[in-house]
Amino acid sequence: MKTARRHVSVAALAILALSPASFAQTTTQRPQDLALVGGLVYADPAQEPIPDSVVLVRGGAIAAVGRRGTVAIPSGVEVVDCTGRTITAGLWNSHVHFMERKWADAGQIPAAELAGQIEGMLTRFGFTSVFDTGSPWENTRRIRDRIEAGELPGPRIRSTGEIMVPKGGLPPDLVFDITGMMHQRIPEVGDAAEVLASARAHLDAGTDGIKLYAATWAPPIVAIPEDAIRAAADEAHRRGKLVFAHPSNREGLMNAVRGGADVIVHTAPNSGKWDETVLGPMRKTGVALIPTLKLWRHELQHDRDSARDAFVGKGVAQLRAWLATGGVVLFGTDVGYMGEYDPSDEYALMAEAGMTPRQILASLTTAPCEKFGESARRGRVAVGMAGDLVVLDADPLRDVRAFAAVRYAIRDGRIIARRKREE
Repeated sequence: MKTARRHVSVAALAILALSPASFAQTTTQRPQDLALVGGLVYADPAQEPIPDSVVLVRGGAIAAVGRRGTVAIPSGVEVVDCTGRTITAGLWNSHVHFMERKWADAGQIPAAELAGQIEGMLTRFGFTSVFDTGSPWENTRRIRDRIEAGELPGPRIRSTGEIMVPKGGLPPDLVFDITGMMHQRIPEVGDAAEVLASARAHLDAGTDGIKLYAATWAPPIVAIPEDAIRAAADEAHRRGKLVFAHPSNREGLMNAVRGGADVIVHTAPNSGKWDETVLGPMRKTGVALIPTLKLWRHELQHDRDSARDAFVGKGVAQLRAWLATGGVVLFGTDVGYMGEYDPSDEYALMAEAGMTPRQILASLTTAPCEKFGESARRGRVAVGMAGDLVVLDADPLRDVRAFAAVRYAIRDGRIIARRKREE
């Protein structure tokens, strides 16, 4: 939950209902032996593509990649015609939430209904791995467990569990009601001892990291002190886990960066221009940035066009400044708080900030894999890597919106979403 200005936003009331009706749900959970034939393969964002290719997946892993005619296709392998289409590694969305009311009591939602919700928000857009950056942990764990048990198809899910909020900064229950969110227990923290205790409780419960509101997003504006963030970061890092931080304003941003956060989960238009006083510490600590530029357009959707465009422009300028330093960017959209699931506009805004299609592809594949310790198994289309793949209808290097035009999403050699008819 967050707002572009210092008032409670009700923007999430305008939720875009993305129907998965144009996709055929896939219930088979065992790995499939697949041959993706005829597509243009971007095996790695830094490499030249392979035209008219064959990607062979056997036993859940990539067994061969090469030009057609150089890769033998064994009998019994399902052949998927990818002529005229583009193949990349499976995509990561590094900023999602499972906190809309529709996810509540996840253990009791019928498998087909839960699969449809997951497809509508994530897999239909090619996301084979996601990082949930703030949701009720036990409920999110049930979603993940049902996917991993083979009960329904879905992405690989990592989670920070509940977000830690500065003491006195918890929004009223009304905010949960009007934004469609589950009521949940959100830990409020103050000094270093309280933040450390909460971080330990999260990590002991099995989360994959922790998430803090470094500063609140609505009055009263309260920040978590730098030394408190440092205490949590030291504990998380000791356990090999990551720290995500929501900056909100300049104080929150700098406390998070200097306190040891690994990922800043938004640009922060309220923090002002990102000059060397901001970029220098960010560069020195090696944080990654998730821009979420579309979020600002969503948050100010009821404001004047000029005000909205100016606010979005500040976020775009901050990303442009970060790119000029060579900073790491991870793709993320804040879906699950934001009900508009289609990521097309995010890709377009990242390009407006100066990201090349290859840089956007890296933010979706190699960059998150490196940040999250998955580089040995995922993020590239190469022999021995897991069979996480996406087949796109067009070449995203010609139009970045094509990153959202997904024909097939494949996880560990299983087709977990496929478009079944032309739209």
